[in-house]
Amino acid sequence: METQKRTPWRRWIVLALMIAGFFLGGIFVPVQPEITVAAEKLIEEPIVENFIGLGPLYLVNTLPTLVVTLVLLVLIAFFANRSLKQSQNTDLVPRGIGNVVEAILEMLYNLTEGSAGKYAKMIFPWFATIMIYVLFANLLKLIPGFESIGVLHPHGEHASELHSGWYLYNTELSHDYILAPFFRGISVDLNFTAALAIISVVMIQVIGFRAQGIGYLSKFFNTRRMFKVPFFGAMDFLVGLLELISELSKILSFAFRLFGNMFAGIVLVAIVAGLLGKFSILPAMIMMFELFVGVIQAFVFGMLTMVFMAQATQGHGGEEHAEH
Repeated sequence: METQKRTPWRRWIVLALMIAGFFLGGIFVPVQPEITVAAEKLIEEPIVENFIGLGPLYLVNTLPTLVVTLVLLVLIAFFANRSLKQSQNTDLVPRGIGNVVEAILEMLYNLTEGSAGKYAKMIFPWFATIMIYVLFANLLKLIPGFESIGVLHPHGEHASELHSGWYLYNTELSHDYILAPFFRGISVDLNFTAALAIISVVMIQVIGFRAQGIGYLSKFFNTRRMFKVPFFGAMDFLVGLLELISELSKILSFAFRLFGNMFAGIVLVAIVAGLLGKFSILPAMIMMFELFVGVIQAFVFGMLTMVFMAQATQGHGGEEHAEH
């Protein structure tokens, strides 16, 4: 039986897009974005002069992204809840978005139960919320238009104020202006990652106190053998202080790990786009790598939070030996 040879039509589409991008890249020169660690200001004037005593609050391009993220998550939760209620009233078979959400939550709960045991119900809401939120925030920045459409700010000696109206890409603007996009991924804002890290570390301590009570403090201030065996008691106390320093350093590791990996994606795409010039379709292929990194970083952030919470529920050192 002869096998029919498939025509590689997808390759021709990619080749046609590369050729079109080469010619369009010579006609419409894009305005290059400015790679900055801090989020860009969309307007120069602050929206609040003195925000809760901390100084002026500016409209940066991560705030619109935060609003869009929250709205979309609320809509997904609403439609998933409605889908599950409809399935309960009919044949108990989840369908559509309700089926997808239920499968994801069931997988996350099984992971939590395998690590935390009887404390899974206590840890699961925090683990699932943080992981799903970070995953959604990482994937949202891959939508076309994010970090590529925005306002122009003067930059350079010959730059002047723009007149009102819409502007396409052109050669004159590409050299004298920089682009501040309307939307920037919130995972690329150190304020967001630091706030999320603080929430994770604080809740790790809360769960530790809920599981062990006041005895959880012995993990950091271990004085059980201080007077019985002075030398080893002093060593245990020093180890506890190191545990306290390690616990505080989790805020830095959580915040900078997520921020650094996601910020590196912006730099990588900008560098590849600058090196390839008119071959505008090739930098878009880097987005596949960005997708992989976004999923992995959300999984790592969530899993580390869950594992640390599970460890906080366990007795520490001398307490375990005493119970044994």
